[in-house]
Amino acid sequence: MKVIIADTYEQGASLAADIIEELVRNKPDCTLGLATGSSPVGMYKELARRCKEEGLDFSKVTSVNLDEYVGLEPTHDQSYRFFMNDNLFDHINIDKKNTYVAKGTGDIEANLKEFNEILDKADIDIQVLGVGPDGHLGFNEPGEALYDGAHKEVLDESTIDANTRFFASRDDVPRYAVTMGMGNIMRAKKLLMIINGNKEDAARQLLMNDRITTSCPATFMKLHRDAVVVIEKSLADKIGYKA
Repeated sequence: MKVIIADTYEQGASLAADIIEELVRNKPDCTLGLATGSSPVGMYKELARRCKEEGLDFSKVTSVNLDEYVGLEPTHDQSYRFFMNDNLFDHINIDKKNTYVAKGTGDIEANLKEFNEILDKADIDIQVLGVGPDGHLGFNEPGEALYDGAHKEVLDESTIDANTRFFASRDDVPRYAVTMGMGNIMRAKKLLMIINGNKEDAARQLLMNDRITTSCPATFMKLHRDAVVVIEKSLADKIGYKA
């Protein structure tokens, strides 16, 4: 696992964007696995700038997202489809017909069947990841066991707490999500995690020992042959990590 320490959030976003740009330029019809949350926003902003100002071409790119809240329509301003449109897709020349974010409303079992069918066909070149304070990847929450394929997940109280800031009240935060399974994530050719903010425990478990545990799904990154972690220096310093 390669670890890149960035002096600032902005530098980390640029370094992560470099990895995506290299793939897109070398393989214009690549498949990107994308993530939501605050961690990749800077990277998306930088990719949009490079598309507009430097000709980075996303016209042949396909994407599939990690997850979506159950119960939110795509037009809801906290849905992950809305997030992706607002933070990336509306600002690059990607064909939105080639972008997939699982549906969180309607027949959830049918939605999961479609999600799994998409994932079975997808050959993800890079999977972008953030990490939850409790170490979840996508919405694969800590527990006794993890799922291989896409599934409906019950969100932990800590996850609900962490996401409350995006909603009018805690009661408005969805209690369920549909998410890629750990197997889907691990089958990507490359993993790219951006980690910053209040993630000390997850970062410590990922970077400061060799333990792999379902109580911190992020630790499964250690099993991947081509995994990159971009971590902000302030967070690395808090956990005592040195490159």
